[in-house]
Amino acid sequence: MFRTPLTVCVLSALSLGSANAATTIKIASLAPLSGGQSAIGMQARNGIQLAVTEYKPQFKKLGFDLQFVPFDDQADPATGTAAARKISADRQVLAVVGALNSGVTIPASAALQASHVAMVSSASTANNVTDRGLGNMNRIVPRDDAQGPAGAQFLRTSLKAKKVYILNDKTAYGEGLASEVEKALKASGVQVVTNEGTEEKSDFSSIVAKVKLQRPDAIYFGGIYNQVGVFLKQLREAGVTVPVVGGDGLDSAELLKIAGKGAENVYFTTGAAPVEALPAAKAFAANYQKTFRQPAQGFAVFGYDAAKVVLQGILNAAKANSGKAPSRTQVERAIRKGTFAGLLSGKASFNSVGDRKAATLYVMKVGSGQVKLSTTIAVKPARP
Repeated sequence: MFRTPLTVCVLSALSLGSANAATTIKIASLAPLSGGQSAIGMQARNGIQLAVTEYKPQFKKLGFDLQFVPFDDQADPATGTAAARKISADRQVLAVVGALNSGVTIPASAALQASHVAMVSSASTANNVTDRGLGNMNRIVPRDDAQGPAGAQFLRTSLKAKKVYILNDKTAYGEGLASEVEKALKASGVQVVTNEGTEEKSDFSSIVAKVKLQRPDAIYFGGIYNQVGVFLKQLREAGVTVPVVGGDGLDSAELLKIAGKGAENVYFTTGAAPVEALPAAKAFAANYQKTFRQPAQGFAVFGYDAAKVVLQGILNAAKANSGKAPSRTQVERAIRKGTFAGLLSGKASFNSVGDRKAATLYVMKVGSGQVKLSTTIAVKPARP
């Protein structure tokens, strides 16, 4: 074929572009980015975004274009599972950070299992998240059977409660947490008045009336800030001032806004320490504030750390694959078998079912318009 100078230039440009084209690698996230739990979902998404930005240069050195694809699961299992199917169909997605809610994580991880898309949840605590033994499912937060007993221990030893009224939000998260608290309290001789499930979001008058009648020393509520905040407001307005304890679903500044003056004498357990209590988090907190014009909270730390596990896992798998883009199965194995340093919450590795081998739980106190560290509890998963 006769080639004109223009033809040669065009072919040369195409050849050069092809040689320099980066292989696209994506990570996805599942979190509620709209609806009643969007405050914590956006914190997690933002934390993941910072980790992706931080890791982009390392991926670029290996010839990869790292992209982040966030999905809004609306804290709804059906929506989250539909998103998981979309993720599975996109072969460039090698792993997922999420989901936040156990009720979403359980079906979403099952939907991703066959395609070997690794998941690292930044917040799901229900025992069944990992008890199913899925090879693709991991988490960086303590399980309900670690967080529940820690909450029960705090109720019994620090708050000296001898009679506790338990509530849960009827989700996998809330029911699981409340069940573990109930079990631990009863085993230590503390009277549990009831473990009542409720999906109520606006009028807690009937529950408050029962609480007043029973006169418990403390209340435990396994639920999320948007529901518990309304309950707290109405509980305090009814003159009930006993301590209220919950899990990491209360870890949001929105709790203070929703509960108002009712956000007093409240405690919650969480795997994420307040950012100011973590020396390693100082730069992260400053970067978060600068980037998103708001302070970082616990779920931002969760999201950042879970994303770093995912990203480092992909890099480890790529390096073991002679620098080439790894398969989903290779990433799945690299995450499960890896040891991950440099996390804000400390070094992390996973046991045979994807639970973090060791972690620290923090008990936070809410009062006077502030959230402060109360105490710390070291925990390990119940399973080896």
